[in-house]
Order: sequence, then C-alpha cells, then structure tokens
Amino acid sequence: MRFGRTPEQHAFSEALDDLLGAADVPSAARAWAAGDHSAGLKLWQRLAELGVTGLLVPEEHGGVGANPVDLTVAFERLGYHGVPGPWIESVAVAPHLLAGTPDSDLLPRLASGEALVSVAPATRALDSDVAERTYALSTTLHRAAVGAERRSVDPTRRLFEVTVGEEIATIDPARALDLATLGCSAQLLGAGLRLLDDSVAYVKQRTQFGRPIGEFQAVKHLLTDVRVALDFAAPLVHNAAVELDAEAVTAARSVSAAKVAAGDAAYLASRTALQVHGAIGYTREFDLSLWILKVRALVGAWGTPAEHRARILESLVAAR
Repeated sequence: MRFGRTPEQHAFSEALDDLLGAADVPSAARAWAAGDHSAGLKLWQRLAELGVTGLLVPEEHGGVGANPVDLTVAFERLGYHGVPGPWIESVAVAPHLLAGTPDSDLLPRLASGEALVSVAPATRALDSDVAERTYALSTTLHRAAVGAERRSVDPTRRLFEVTVGEEIATIDPARALDLATLGCSAQLLGAGLRLLDDSVAYVKQRTQFGRPIGEFQAVKHLLTDVRVALDFAAPLVHNAAVELDAEAVTAARSVSAAKVAAGDAAYLASRTALQVHGAIGYTREFDLSLWILKVRALVGAWGTPAEHRARILESLVAAR
C-alpha cells in the first residue's frame, strides 16, 4: 500500500489553498450565518470549477469519479479555510444516495455546482434554506419538507427541522454515512490545523515581559501537544479513506477511529488556541471564533464520539 498522497493530490490541495487563501472566507461565513448566501454561493461555484462538487459523482453524470482519498484532500482544505455550506451533504453523501434512484437526474447539476442538497440523518438538516432539495435518510430515502430553523453552536451551520415526505428508494445507508463521517473527519483535521497555525503565528507576535510568549516553554508544550495529536489523527483519516475505497471489511471501524482521533485533536487545538489567545479568543469579531465554534459543532456531527467509540469496540469484539 502506498500510504501517502499522489503528486496530483498535492497539486489539488495547493490549488484549493490558492483559491481559498485569496478569498475573504471569514466574511462569506459571517454573511452565511446571517442568511446572506451570495458570497458563499460564489465561492461554491469557484470550487465547482476546480471539480470539488463533482468529486464523487460518476463520470457518466458529469462528475470526476474520484475516490475517498481525493475527498479527504478537498475536505481538509474546506475545514482549514472554514468554508460554509452543506459540503458533506452535497459532495460526500448525495452522489452515493441518489445514484440509481429517480432523483439521479440531479447528479449532473450537483457535479457542476448548480444545485445544492441537504440530507438529514436524524430530525434536522443543514442549510435547507439554500438547498434545492432536502432528503431524510434511514433505511429508506425520502424527500423531506423543511420546517423551522434551529440554532447551532456554530452560527454558520444553519439547521432546520424536517418532516419525512415522499419515499424515493429503499437503500443501505452504511456507505453514505461512512463517507459523510470521513468528510467530517477531514474537515475537523483541517480546522485543527488552521487553529494551530493561527496560534503559532499569534504567540510569535504577542509579547509579555518583553518577550514573545511563544518563547515560554509552557506555551511551546501546549502547542506541541496539539501538533502531535493532529499528526496522529492525519494517518487515521487517510487510512479510513483508503479502506473505504477498497471496501475493506474493517472500513467502518477505521472511519470511526478517524472521526474520534480527528475530533479529539481538533477539540484540543480549539481549547489550546483559546488559551494562548487569552480573552481576545472569546470575541465573535475575532476570526478565531469561527473555527472554534465549527470544531465544537463538527465533533458531534455524523455520530458522536461515544457512538463511534462504541462502534470500534463492537467491531473489535466481533473480530476476536
């Protein structure tokens, strides 16, 4: 097994950084949280031109037909830059769910970035106010009616109550849910890396007692712990993608392990970032808050840490 990214994947990641680094993503995220989707949708279309929206859409439907590793490359960068929108639902989940169903005619428009969808694995769906269609997911796939908006700890994640409607197909949701969890894990990893980078930059310029606080050993230790946690989580996310691509029997367990590790690492990064930034880290006006709140929301999205740890344990016991 080649356990690393290809040159093409590295180039893809760099292209995403170039695009998103030149855009004012924090302003787009704040506008999205306020219900103004214009800047976010422009960003969505620009990312579609790089192929992000069509990554898992089959080539016969106008997509890229990429693999789960490519998905993690994109979603890590989306998390790093804090891009708002129903990316997991539209890019990771919908292509697998809709293929072979009466709604498969939506796939070309998903691939081109013209359409967004939302998928509710429980009673609430993300960004249904901007999605062309919202689906409810269990062992059957249903179109869903959208109800009242509900608050999230992350204002950029606009949640809506859903009511199950017309049945579309009977499905096995396992792979779609694993792809969603994988995408969420990659977003958490990217958000954690961003929090670490911002914290390192801050401690180099913030002075105390005439010295940058980054020179103090206690601060170095805090940031080193974050670096180690993220470095341990990254290969688990990559391995989960490889196993999903190969349809390995242990793929589900690996996805859960990736989600737990990425969630723990990103949450440590957020707590440490808040600690080294001091009181300024609490303010909504400071961009750091966008990533802190996003991490807090994503840790419990697509399965809580307790649910994924239980799935790992169940898999290990069954394998004995």
